[in-house]
Amino acid sequence: MNWNYGPPGPPPPRRGGSPGWGRPQQQSRRPPETAVLPPDAYRGAPPQRGRPVRSGPPNGAGRDGARRSGPPRGPGRPTRPRPGRRPRWGRRIGIVALVLVLALVGFGVYIDGTLNRTPALPADSTAASAGTNWLIVGSDSRQKLTPEERKKYATGDEESQLTDTIMLLHTGSSGTVLVSIPRDSIVSIPGHGKAKINSAYGRGGGPDGGGPELLVKTVEQATGLRIDHYAEIGFLGIVSVGDAVGGVELCVPEAIKDPKAALDIKAGCQTLDGPTALGYVRTRATASSDFGRVERQRAFLAALLDKVTSPGTLLNPFRIVPLSNGLSKAITVDSGDHVWHLAGLGLAMRGLSTGISTTVPVRDGEVNWDKNRASALFKALAEDQKPPQSALGP
Repeated sequence: MNWNYGPPGPPPPRRGGSPGWGRPQQQSRRPPETAVLPPDAYRGAPPQRGRPVRSGPPNGAGRDGARRSGPPRGPGRPTRPRPGRRPRWGRRIGIVALVLVLALVGFGVYIDGTLNRTPALPADSTAASAGTNWLIVGSDSRQKLTPEERKKYATGDEESQLTDTIMLLHTGSSGTVLVSIPRDSIVSIPGHGKAKINSAYGRGGGPDGGGPELLVKTVEQATGLRIDHYAEIGFLGIVSVGDAVGGVELCVPEAIKDPKAALDIKAGCQTLDGPTALGYVRTRATASSDFGRVERQRAFLAALLDKVTSPGTLLNPFRIVPLSNGLSKAITVDSGDHVWHLAGLGLAMRGLSTGISTTVPVRDGEVNWDKNRASALFKALAEDQKPPQSALGP
């Protein structure tokens, strides 16, 4: 033993030992093992200087922390980008549709709030009938016309409070029936005896009094039908609504020239603007006089409402907005009527293509009704049945 150097070490290798003896030992190229730590070890660990901290499990481990087979992922290997979310077109379309529906509902509520209303339906009515009955009235009042408008439309200066047009629209299981009531028909007016039916409006107080209610009472008493809805339109209403829809297409059977109605129109199919349409429904300058007049009024009303309820009008904002504003100013309805009732009226008028359009039968021209035929007509309507051909007027 050497006391200066401690105990002796192992003996040196013998010369000529292993094959690699005497050569410099090479460093192993085996990659270092990657330490695998549990997932909890990464939580709250301080960040390493110079390298960003990666959240989640270590390389080679799945989302659940389990070690995957295969070689470990190197630090410089790029990760595969996650695919982006696909656009949800169904959801977007649904949102747009909901917004449009809410906008239409809001617009309808706005128009409903601007309608002119009057108490027209009597609360003490005892009439009863099946189906739905509208009383449609055209007033010839000049109160809302300016002197320039009276001259332009040749309405005259008289302060009239008569009903120039009276129509009864019935809808039900038997179809649509539109009946014109001649304005000079002699009937019993409650509280006023026998008189022309168009005077009931003025006798009741006109548009600002009880005129509409007295007229409804008169029609219910004469026909036996219960009136469910009331609509009144004046001279300016025909002009404004006709212009709002871009004119009304009508086939005029004969040329008419009537300076008293400011009308000069040729025969044939054509588009009538507001002022021309007003003169067309007012004129009596034809051989058929009042009967031809009520026929023209029914034809115009059907064509107008058909245009109003057409997709080309309802889906066109440049048509529906001015039309709605014009209707709200031009039409007067009962206190209980709303804009959706007017929509139902328009849809019912579209049924006239397969329905019946007629006049109350009369026995002496245009004053007195043919009682038997008129009774058969209104009895069929009261029972919601199709009127017989023998009960129809001209």
